[in-house]
Amino acid sequence: MTEGDHVLAADGFVAVRDIAPAAETHLLVLPERHVATFRDVSAFPDEEAGRMLRFVAEVAAAAGLEDYRVIVNVGAAAGQTIFHLHWHVLAGNALPGFH
Repeated sequence: MTEGDHVLAADGFVAVRDIAPAAETHLLVLPERHVATFRDVSAFPDEEAGRMLRFVAEVAAAAGLEDYRVIVNVGAAAGQTIFHLHWHVLAGNALPGFH
């Protein structure tokens, strides 16, 4: 897997630009520690899980986003292709899909 440009880092977490963006802004937020899927999020202590969610919001704010979508694909049938827990932060004109 090719790594995207780093945009922000915090203790235990990193955000990168997606190398194949599906929106005008497409960032990936990942924990540095390996957890395969959101299904296994209980592997994180409550405090760390909370920091992880706050970091997702910080990434969006640091990117200057006010209106955006956060997506987690869980499992291959749901579109997960990289089996390391990550959030997609998408923004831009006319995001397709859910309304």
